[in-house]
Amino acid sequence: MKALLPLGLLLLSVTVQGKVFERCELARTLKHAGMDGYKGISLANWVCLARWESNYNTRATNFNSGDQSTDYGIFQINSRYWCNDGKTPSAVNGCGISCDVLLRDDISQAIQCAKRVVRAPQGIRAWVAWRDHCQGRDLTEYVRGCGV
Repeated sequence: MKALLPLGLLLLSVTVQGKVFERCELARTLKHAGMDGYKGISLANWVCLARWESNYNTRATNFNSGDQSTDYGIFQINSRYWCNDGKTPSAVNGCGISCDVLLRDDISQAIQCAKRVVRAPQGIRAWVAWRDHCQGRDLTEYVRGCGV
C-alpha cells in the first residue's frame, strides 16, 4: 500500500498542473487558429506573451489582491474584464465565458477570448508581461525551428 501513495500523489499533481505546451507546439496551435497576423500581431508576439504570462501552462492562475481579480490560463485573461469566475467584484465578462474554460487543455476558447481582448482599444498592450518582455524586441527566438 505504501508504494501506491507516491504514485497517487504524482497523478494528482499531473492533474492539477494541466497542459504545459512546448514552445513550438504552441506556435503551431496558434498558427492553426489564425493568430499569426491577427490584428497585425505576429505569431512570435503571441508565443512570447504566453511564455511570460503563464510559462505555456493552461492551468496558470494569478490572484490580483489590488482589485480582487484573477488572471486565468495560458494568456492570463483577467476576470475583472473578460470572464466570469463568480467571485470578482464588478466583473464585466467581455468574452461572455466562465473563467474555468480558460484553464482547459484545449485552448480554443482562450484563443477566441484573446482575440476579443486585442480588438479592444488597448490591443495587445493590455498584457503587462507583453509590454515588459516582448514589445519592441526581436522575437524570432520564439518561433525559431518551429516550421511556422
